[in-house]
Amino acid sequence: MLDREPIEQFLAELEGRKGFSTNTLAAYRNDLTQFADYLSRGQGEAVKPVSRWREVDRDAIMSFLLYLKERQYAVTTVARKQAAIKSFFKFLVARGEVASNPGEDLASPHVDRALPQTISAGEVDRLLHEMDAAPESPEVLRDRAMMALLYATGLRVGETVALDVSDVDLKSGTVATAGRGKTRSVPIGPEANGAVRDYLSRGRPRLAHAHREGASLASGASPGDSSALFLNHRGQRLTRQGFWLILKRYAKSAGLDEISPHTLRHSFAARKLDSGTDMRDLQRILGHANISTTQVYARIGRKDERKRSAAPQLKRNAVSRG
Repeated sequence: MLDREPIEQFLAELEGRKGFSTNTLAAYRNDLTQFADYLSRGQGEAVKPVSRWREVDRDAIMSFLLYLKERQYAVTTVARKQAAIKSFFKFLVARGEVASNPGEDLASPHVDRALPQTISAGEVDRLLHEMDAAPESPEVLRDRAMMALLYATGLRVGETVALDVSDVDLKSGTVATAGRGKTRSVPIGPEANGAVRDYLSRGRPRLAHAHREGASLASGASPGDSSALFLNHRGQRLTRQGFWLILKRYAKSAGLDEISPHTLRHSFAARKLDSGTDMRDLQRILGHANISTTQVYARIGRKDERKRSAAPQLKRNAVSRG
């Protein structure tokens, strides 16, 4: 059976030196473990069982990719697994454990990247209005600050819930985040600045106090988080799952059932490009490693422009038919 330890060493390097997210690391672990299981089992005459990574050749990788396609794995999934294998063998070559990368010259499957889901500025207003209309409470002040901040900065949800109070500079109107291992400073904007200011003055202290009261009544209570910007009702750092549940509740009330935690980030990016923000500046704001990731938002603008261009003609056709 193939040794799985090199896989864990590879993942540790990705996490430590390249700042890969927890979700990406989990996906790569699953991909490489599946590949190792496939090779260890062997596939009849096509692939003989192997016990050392240096025995893996190009044909073995191609056989695995064909195996995935025959089982109707999505093209995007196959592409990710191929990328994980290629990166893993590059790591093994660098360590001197294999002589060459057997996946080096394999062409990647063509993937038509789906356009990110966005909502309009009017729909964002509807979402925020649900919080404006709710009776004021520490949780409502927090929720409006979170949503306004997310839409004003394009931060990832994970970056948002990881913020500490010290990361926000209301005087300069910026927030600092260390997402994906790189620190960047992003402008907040006046509306989000005001929402965060209200939360810090009237919401967060009450959430933190609620924890202190609970802790005084229950021995062994879990500690609060004195540094976290966004707290849950127990005074602890809000989680990604907690954010998702909050967003779902407000989105349902606003009639935006298809919204996801990443929708506000996508909507921010599309709005910035539409207002004339330079692509490189947007890449820096979003924290993308590759400009190609940012460029997908230009396709949203072109799609919307085609819709606007087609609308007058459709109207004229309708009139002529009438």
